[in-house]
Amino acid sequence: MATPATHIWRPSHARYLEIDGFVPLARGPFVPPAQPPIWPQKDPGDTLDYIFDIAPALTANPGDAISTLDVAISPANVGDLALTSSGVDGTRAVLWLTGGQAGTVYAVTLTMATSAGRTIVRSIALPVVSLSSLPVTAETLTTQTGMVLTDAFGNPLTF
Repeated sequence: MATPATHIWRPSHARYLEIDGFVPLARGPFVPPAQPPIWPQKDPGDTLDYIFDIAPALTANPGDAISTLDVAISPANVGDLALTSSGVDGTRAVLWLTGGQAGTVYAVTLTMATSAGRTIVRSIALPVVSLSSLPVTAETLTTQTGMVLTDAFGNPLTF
């Protein structure tokens, strides 16, 4: 039986991302494609808070903050990652996410409008993996005397 815990909620910095800002892009014959930001892996059984801070994009605009937030998750099938609640704390969007299918990387797209009229849209990758179960280890093949059988390179043979 679960025992209720009383505490003051503070956002976790373990799942905190900050916008890349608006920095100059590399120039030249080959410019690598931009990579989306990525949150740490979550287990399908976890319900956790995730934070995305846009403060660097608003550096020269004191007092500007997120006024509206829209969240879209893809893929969005039965049993996939779901948004349980969302909120805003100044320049930080705080999302509570639950569920998901192990082995799936979800795209969480945030559309944020600020009080000064800016609109910022970013997609963040969230990989869901089974962290609550241990991987199944293969058993090694042994002789009747207990010696481990190996291949030509010395790797143990398993079944």
